[in-house]
Amino acid sequence: MIVWLKRAGFVLAVAFLALTVINASWLADAPRGYPKLIAHRGAHQLFDHRGVGRDTCTATRIEPPVHDYLENTLSGMLTAQRLGAQMIEVDVAPTADGQIALFHDWKLDCRTNGSGEVRQATLAQLKALDAGHGYTADGGKTYPLRGQGVGAIPSVAEAVAALPDRPLLFNFKSKDPGEADLLAKALKAAGRDVEKVGDGFYGAQGPVTRIRQLYPKAWAFSLGEAKACTTDYLKTGWFTVVPESCRNGTIFVPINYQWAFAGWPNRLIARMDSVGAKVVVLGAWGKDRDMGLSLPEQIGQVPSSFTGYIWVEDIYAVGPALHPAYNKRNPVQEAELARQLEARRKR
Repeated sequence: MIVWLKRAGFVLAVAFLALTVINASWLADAPRGYPKLIAHRGAHQLFDHRGVGRDTCTATRIEPPVHDYLENTLSGMLTAQRLGAQMIEVDVAPTADGQIALFHDWKLDCRTNGSGEVRQATLAQLKALDAGHGYTADGGKTYPLRGQGVGAIPSVAEAVAALPDRPLLFNFKSKDPGEADLLAKALKAAGRDVEKVGDGFYGAQGPVTRIRQLYPKAWAFSLGEAKACTTDYLKTGWFTVVPESCRNGTIFVPINYQWAFAGWPNRLIARMDSVGAKVVVLGAWGKDRDMGLSLPEQIGQVPSSFTGYIWVEDIYAVGPALHPAYNKRNPVQEAELARQLEARRKR
C-alpha cells in the first residue's frame, strides 16, 4: 500500500510539473502589440453599483461630478479617444423614424427631461431633450449637469463622422435581429467601412448572429458566447485544450482571477490567436462591481506583455494611468477624483 501511494504521488508530481511547464507563460514568446482600452460608454459619470437593479435610475446615484461628460455623447466619446481609448463602447437605440441614436436606457425618464420609451421617439425629438437633466449626486438636492446636455444625444451618423478612424463597439440592447439590419443600414449610409475601421458588436444572440452575416470579418459576440468560451477554457486550458466555443470567439478574464487562466498571459494569448479569439480583461469579478476597470492602479495589475483588450469603466481616471501624457486634469479635479477613488477602494 505504501509503495502504491508513493508511485501515485510520484505520477501526480510529474503530471503537475508537466502541466506547469506547458502552461508557463514565461516560456512562451511575448506577443506583439499593446493593450487596447475599451472605454465603456465613453467618458461618463460613474455611479454606485450597490443594490442596482434592472430598472434602477443610475443617474440619481452618480458620484459628485469631476467633469461634465455624459455617456454616449460625442464629447464623451472624443474625450475617451483623447484619454487613450483604442475602442469606444456605445449603445444602440433605434428611433420611431427608423434612425439609430446612441442611448443606453429603454426609457427617457431617468436621464433626460423627456418621458416614455426611447424607441417611440423620433431622432428630432431626442435631439430636443437635455441628456444631463436627471443627474444628481445628492439625492435630488442639486442637478449639476442639468441644461448641459441639450441636443447631445447623437445619431450613429454623427458618431462615425466625429470618430472616422476610431473603432466603436456597438451594444445591442434588444434581442431583435432586425436592429442589426437597421444599424448596418445607418452605417452604410454614413459611409462607414466597418471591417476596415475595426468596429465591433455585442449583445443578445439574435442581433449578433445577424450582424455576423452582414459583416463576416467584424468582431461580434454575445455575452452567452463569451461566458461559454471563458468557462470552457477554465476547464480545459490547463490541459492545453482550446475549446471549440472559443473559435472566433471572445474570452473574459476578470482582473482578480487572472491566476485561474492557464498560460496567462502569453500562452493564453497565443492559444486564442490560433483560433481567432479576442481576449478581454474585465474589472474585479464580484457582486455590485463595475464591469471594467475603475481604479488607475488596476492597470498595473495587468501583465506588461498583455496585448488584448482592457474594458475600462472610468476612462477619465484609468486612461492617464496607461498614457500619462494624456492627463489634462486641473488641481481641483485631481483632488476630487482622488477623494472618489479612495471611496471606491473602500466599497
